[in-house]
Amino acid sequence: MLKIKEAIVVEGRYDKNTLSQLVDTVILETAGFAVFQDRERLALLRRLAETRGLIILTDSDGAGFVIRNYLSGAMDPSLLKHAYIPDLYGKERRKSKRSKEGKLGVEGMSPDTLTQALRRCGATILGEETAPTSPRRAITKADLFRDGLTGTPNAQTRRKALLVRLALPEHLSTNALLTVLNALFSCEEYAAAVAALEEKDE
Repeated sequence: MLKIKEAIVVEGRYDKNTLSQLVDTVILETAGFAVFQDRERLALLRRLAETRGLIILTDSDGAGFVIRNYLSGAMDPSLLKHAYIPDLYGKERRKSKRSKEGKLGVEGMSPDTLTQALRRCGATILGEETAPTSPRRAITKADLFRDGLTGTPNAQTRRKALLVRLALPEHLSTNALLTVLNALFSCEEYAAAVAALEEKDE
């Protein structure tokens, strides 16, 4: 079990149950969209973000991104880390049918997928020493433009292909994509993913 410094916020109790089997930290729920009207819950999330940091781990569907964006705008972004699960299609065992978009939520992810999502977002895992890393060059909007991911007629198709290749959710806006790329990948990893798109196109 991973001991994590940051608190984690998820959408619902089944997500919380799944995650609590993998990590030792404070896990809170938004209760779906209820957090929009619940000032006390939001105040608690802010307080946790200020004292220990907060990881947002919502589903990869449209509703999950609405909640993620709301929380991102409601507190200091420097106190937040964003963990993303990939777009995987299927149905959770407890449900009789698929979700509206047909995607698995946090509760439907494998333990390995969730652990990887938390590690990739930069969760502080207690007991694991990390060597200091030298600053790396940021991926920029100019890089996205150069690589045909913005500003061209085919950009949307290429962005979607890149998201699939990197196992990132399809609902990322261009600005969010840039943030996520810089949080999760080096310039070299990004360049390799773009090069793989070129090979596929040939």
